[in-house]
Amino acid sequence: MNERILLVEDEQTLRMTLTDRLCSEGYEVDSAPDGDCGLKKATKEPFDLVILDVMLPRKSGLDVCREMRAAGMAVPVLMLTARNQTVDKVVGFKIGGDDYLSKPFDTLELMARIEALIRRSRISPRDTPSNIHTIGEVRIDLRGTVVTRRGESVQLSAREFQLLRYLVGNRGKTLSRAEILREVWGYRAETFTRTVDVHIASLRQKLESDAKQPSLILTVLGLGYKLSSD
Repeated sequence: MNERILLVEDEQTLRMTLTDRLCSEGYEVDSAPDGDCGLKKATKEPFDLVILDVMLPRKSGLDVCREMRAAGMAVPVLMLTARNQTVDKVVGFKIGGDDYLSKPFDTLELMARIEALIRRSRISPRDTPSNIHTIGEVRIDLRGTVVTRRGESVQLSAREFQLLRYLVGNRGKTLSRAEILREVWGYRAETFTRTVDVHIASLRQKLESDAKQPSLILTVLGLGYKLSSD
């Protein structure tokens, strides 16, 4: 079955060009010209990936992403931003975006990002000897992609879940930012390294009793992060 992609882009020429290219690569593509239409399609139909322009009419891409995550949707989101709009990138990551690409972009790089996002969103039960992990008040079902805290569901973005899954698989081991960026995002170390810090902070807000004094996801000064083995 071909992966389904939703492309939310208001520039008609770019939307048509990307649709044609994605279809030629074997993807099934639906599109929307504005944020309202994109959100309606994203919440009513199943997709394997959403490509979301930040600057959209009627509802911004940031608002669309925020509302998708608030609705409990964990589908990977690739955001398209104007060149050098670092603020948009940081905000996008904080509200649940999984990756970003600055315009104008190389189509080959876009294809590589899409493949990586979809590949990493596939959870294989063979990746860990146990699919259920309990860490303090947090219960993680890797196979069912369900996370609960004190018995209540915790809504994570696709990338947040992938990051948590990687931490679980390396529980008790100190992981450098470069290693996390490479293994979870597939990026080189010099690529926007704040990405890791932003996602770690988001996980702490959702999983820790006190995000300012974390007891689950620990900072190892000068080295990186690790998931508590207690």
